[in-house]
Amino acid sequence: MRKLLGLAALAAGLITPLPAAAPAAGQAAPTYSNPVSAGVVDTFPDPTMIRAQDGLWYAYGTQNPVFNSKGEDGERILPILRSADMVTWEYAGEVFTPQTKPAWHGDARLWAPDIRYIGGTYYLYYSLASGDLGLATAPTPTGPWTDRGDVLPAATQAGCPTGHIDQAQFTDADGAHYMYWGSYDVICVARMNADATLVQGTATQIARGRRMEGGYVVRRGGYYYLFYSDAGCCDGAYSGYQVKVGRSTSPSGPFVDDEGVDLMEPTSKGAIVVGANGNKWAGPGHSGFQTDLSGQDWLVYHAISTADPDFPPVGGGRLAALSKRPLLIDRLDWIDGWPVVRAGAGPSEGAQPAPVTSYEVGGTFGEGSLAGWRAEGGAWTAATERDAHGYASFSGGLSYLATARRTASADVRAQADLRVSRGAAGLTLAYVNRNNHVVAWLDKDRGVLVTDVVIGGRSRGEQVTALPAGFDHDTWHTVSAELRGTELSVQVSADRLGDPVAEQRRTLPRAAARPGSAGVAARGRADADNVGAAQLYRPVTQRVPEPAPGELLPEFSDEFDGDALGPAWQWVRGPAAGVSVAGGTLTWPTQNAELHLASNTASVLWRPAPEGDYTVETKVRFAPTQAAQQAGLLLYENDDRYFKMAHSALPLQRGNGVVLQMSEFGKEGERPTTTPPIAVANGPMFGGPAAETMWLRLSYHYDAANRENEVRAATSRDGQRWVRNGVWTLPAKGPLKIGLVSMNRTGAVAAFDYVRTYRD
Repeated sequence: MRKLLGLAALAAGLITPLPAAAPAAGQAAPTYSNPVSAGVVDTFPDPTMIRAQDGLWYAYGTQNPVFNSKGEDGERILPILRSADMVTWEYAGEVFTPQTKPAWHGDARLWAPDIRYIGGTYYLYYSLASGDLGLATAPTPTGPWTDRGDVLPAATQAGCPTGHIDQAQFTDADGAHYMYWGSYDVICVARMNADATLVQGTATQIARGRRMEGGYVVRRGGYYYLFYSDAGCCDGAYSGYQVKVGRSTSPSGPFVDDEGVDLMEPTSKGAIVVGANGNKWAGPGHSGFQTDLSGQDWLVYHAISTADPDFPPVGGGRLAALSKRPLLIDRLDWIDGWPVVRAGAGPSEGAQPAPVTSYEVGGTFGEGSLAGWRAEGGAWTAATERDAHGYASFSGGLSYLATARRTASADVRAQADLRVSRGAAGLTLAYVNRNNHVVAWLDKDRGVLVTDVVIGGRSRGEQVTALPAGFDHDTWHTVSAELRGTELSVQVSADRLGDPVAEQRRTLPRAAARPGSAGVAARGRADADNVGAAQLYRPVTQRVPEPAPGELLPEFSDEFDGDALGPAWQWVRGPAAGVSVAGGTLTWPTQNAELHLASNTASVLWRPAPEGDYTVETKVRFAPTQAAQQAGLLLYENDDRYFKMAHSALPLQRGNGVVLQMSEFGKEGERPTTTPPIAVANGPMFGGPAAETMWLRLSYHYDAANRENEVRAATSRDGQRWVRNGVWTLPAKGPLKIGLVSMNRTGAVAAFDYVRTYRD
């Protein structure tokens, strides 16, 4: 909410472009605009992304009609994009074609790829729409791909009552591999075998919720963060998808949200990472993860443009009701230990500061040259290979290879891809010469990560961290080091996807924390690639201010202090049976009636709303026990156009009768962009945890530029701490009214303490 908050199918063997150069002094910093896939593909659902050994970024998406606007009626099976800067993309092929698709897939479409780099090989996990997980591997990020078959045995599936799709692999610090998967409505995790080709462990349920899916785990600061989406991915402008998160001290849970609610609890969850904010993006979700060269994290996800949300029927009409879900990226901030997109501002629209994707000093050796590098202690040579392209190699005693230029700042992030055949290889930063530098070594002989600070030719003390058993020094690993002031932090990772296998922190002497060159060191026989340093990112530490309600508008409010409803209230299909006002409470038993699509039988209690922007709030006590019972607030135009914030009881799809207590934020209206148009559509979005006593808010804003009604919901369990939900929009037509409902199935009672309306 504004106030509220070239098609080119490139073969794998073609020469790839070099990364874009950093802006010269005085030039404006580069920017980007979402969707970053615009002009390349029409859609790119469920994206995953990796920075490969050639120094470029690759993204992978769900099987979809990516070239429909160019006259292609079919789909590409797990399409691939390639970029030098995470912003400007080109088409780079697909994992399978109809001719190469394995027979065991049958007629299933392939969904939700997850890319990893394990043991020197690219692993692409994918889902079958029929409910199974597959794996394809390749020596380069564009193939050729070899299918490895089914990775999820039936015995493990049996322990996880969910849709067996939406998988994501994760490697822990001890080298153990895990698989997360699940959809509608449970997410599970299990251990994998040593080479991450088969799920072997017992499935553990770690999260459940209405339409919960798309799990993805990142480890940071001692916690495992489980990103997931809920409420439905694919209903055009009625998609209520949001990315949420829970965290745990174990990869197997328990995971909790930012209010401490276990993700297995039968209620909706908070800790919203990104949701619709009232601009053109609806249904942001199914996220991946990236870190740029400055150390800034980015959320990789899809969303739906409300201006162009739906495909026409595809494949001769075989596929109908597909939504266009292009690729978006946005800055991911970590505030008070929790991730959130753009400090809570939501999906971006318009020009934004771009990721840092070029080193200030350093490079990729992509031209097979060591020009711009200086060696001390022994000669390095330039070499090439199929995946990494150019790289630097050394064999001999102790030698350093450093950039000819120094960084402008002492606060830098340095990075290098290293592999060790014999001895050790290290990343250097704050490098003056071999007698004055900071280094992080991968020591094959000892099987450890070692940091050292050398000043005046003398070591100020090594710090040693064990690498996991089975760590393969002979394949590429990324070592990154962040120096902020005198604080140094180092990580070792195979694929830079939030799963470091070793970490270390230490405080440096002031004399060592200075601008300098970046580079690599070797002792024995080792290789280095993608070496350099960039100015360290500045973390965002405060969320964007949330709007607070303004002055109370008594003429649009009611404390229910009398013994009857005031004259401002009116009924649609009422008065409802059993409604009473006494002791400061409006009591309303649920009706066996509905206000959903064509089933417009429920009573609506309404009163006029003020002009301009406003927030309406109620406090309601409600303890539903049967599926579909609900009570809450409306902003109501008519039976087929409204916004609803309710405490709803909804069944868990695979929960053996479990009923979820949900904060349900819905909208209903026309959906003219489908073929044929849908006269009345309805979509839910889910807010924070529910409770017997809840505070519910709907905040209204009229977007004059787009002639839209924009409504944001918020919920609270104590009236103090609020979970701000996403934003629903509808074209503005008639006036909205403030309403209450208590409906869907008899047997529960809603007790409303007040309705208060505030000027915004």
